[in-house]
Amino acid sequence: DYLKRHGVWDQLVHKTPAPAEKKWIETNHRPSYIHSIIEACERAPAILDGGDTLVTNQSYEAALYAVGACLMGVDDLMNNRVPSVFCAVRPPGHHAEYAEAMGFCLFNNVAIAARYAIDRYALQRIFVLDFDVHQGNGTHHSFYEDHYVYFCSIHQWPLYPGIGAAEDRGRGLAKGYTLNIPLPA
Repeated sequence: DYLKRHGVWDQLVHKTPAPAEKKWIETNHRPSYIHSIIEACERAPAILDGGDTLVTNQSYEAALYAVGACLMGVDDLMNNRVPSVFCAVRPPGHHAEYAEAMGFCLFNNVAIAARYAIDRYALQRIFVLDFDVHQGNGTHHSFYEDHYVYFCSIHQWPLYPGIGAAEDRGRGLAKGYTLNIPLPA
């Protein structure tokens, strides 16, 4: 409504994504974990992570579309169809770990999109900025040892999920490729 009232809405390119192929989700998530999400949705409603992440029988399909939107955004950027992309997707993604749903997140959309850009377009330098009240632990862990992706998280500290200290800077060849900026409330 705000964007429409201020004349911005009509300046945007609105797109409807296709669902992501499972092979792209497997670049950042264990296949058995993906299968567990499918099973949880088939027996829905189900709670995945001790209370935060509830799924319905349509959650897996919604998650495929969320990832698909991010992959479409990468394609549109790389093929110069648009100058920038913003994917307003649910479920969100930055808390989803390799084999664990967390904080309302099933799949780590931005991590999958970054891996897609690396695999599909041979990119070797990607910057992920996670600006949220919560540290993006799933994305943090996805790239903690990956020197192709520089991960920066700006978040409130201390707060859920309990990681994201300024001293956490990456490991191995990726030492220095993680930047946590913990801020007070």
